Amino acid sequence: MDIAGAISLVESSRVADAIRNSLYLFPLIESAHVLGLTMVFGTIAIIDLRLLGIASTRRSFRRIASDVLKWTWAAFALSVVTGSLMFITNANVYYHNFFFRAKMALLLLAGINMLIFEVTAARSVHRWDNDVKAPLAGRTAAALSLVLWIAIIFLGRWTGFTTTGRPHVNNEPADDINIENLLPK
Repeated sequence: MDIAGAISLVESSRVADAIRNSLYLFPLIESAHVLGLTMVFGTIAIIDLRLLGIASTRRSFRRIASDVLKWTWAAFALSVVTGSLMFITNANVYYHNFFFRAKMALLLLAGINMLIFEVTAARSVHRWDNDVKAPLAGRTAAALSLVLWIAIIFLGRWTGFTTTGRPHVNNEPADDINIENLLPK
């Protein structure tokens, strides 16, 4: 199966149809995605600012990482699940969107940056754990991480502005919604 076939398959799934046809599901999923991403960025920023010697310098790096990274991974899992659910509702449009593709590329680079940190500075953490700043490799990874995550957030937001927004059945525009029809009578 080629990529166009795979995109068509996920976009025509029952789950995608249910989200697309619901007035509430897509906004709820999108809100959960934003909350997850906020937590991902916030917890990563805590780690990166510690590595740079800007914040939490009185606590050891390992202690902060132990306290924070479990929340980072839980929030990242939430973001992946909700992002995937949003993607399948309009997969063809998202797949061909430059900003979406750039966001995915930067996510990959953020992962590679984390991997490089783990095989360089993190291996010697026992030597610098209580120092105010991490060694140059750790500070470089932290600075790059912050730049990448800010760019990922920007590109994710820009993706929303350059697609049709909330997905519509058959790519037709949604009817205007009268708020009075949503309120209980």
